[in-house]
Amino acid sequence: MKAFIFDLDGVLVFTDKFHYQAWKAMADRMGIYFDETINNRLRGVSRADSLEIILERYEGVPLTQEDKDALMEEKNNTYRELLATMGPSDMSDEVRSTLDELRLRGHKLAIGSSSKNTKFILEQVGMGDYFDAVSDGTNITRSKPDPEVFLKAAEFLGESPENCIVVEDAHAGIDAARSGGMTAVGIGEAAGYGKTDFPIKTFSDLLKVPAV
Repeated sequence: MKAFIFDLDGVLVFTDKFHYQAWKAMADRMGIYFDETINNRLRGVSRADSLEIILERYEGVPLTQEDKDALMEEKNNTYRELLATMGPSDMSDEVRSTLDELRLRGHKLAIGSSSKNTKFILEQVGMGDYFDAVSDGTNITRSKPDPEVFLKAAEFLGESPENCIVVEDAHAGIDAARSGGMTAVGIGEAAGYGKTDFPIKTFSDLLKVPAV
């Protein structure tokens, strides 16, 4: 394997609480019931699809696309305000040292995230220029489980999909990696998913994955 493609949130950093707080603030203002169980359905899902899940419990007047765009912008503004509180300490030493070791072993490193805030988050944690390629919500039209974000990352790296290992924490991400012809490493919730090729408990376990 020549390249690693990492999902961002839930793998390298953890901003789930910020997503939840931002969506919760929007939902509360709209009078929509929203809790952590519903929030779990949003993991690895695009902003537009996340809004549609939340709106399943909406009982007000029909919303236009312009209304929905405004709601997504409202959520994202709140989310970015929360992201602005992040710093280098929000990426663990274990993650940083493992990434450095993978690079020393000759692997290319990329990000494959549906978030349009990916580059902003990387800047906040001091990793803005670290990765060889970044594929995110700004260069895709289809969210996971479609493999587009990972295939774009491989393209940016100049590698074929079969030479890439994807590291994911969400089922949708594992599905995307497998359908894109890539090896799927699962951490967190994805470690127990049946389609995961290699489950790992901690990030540094990546160094023990065969072919690494």
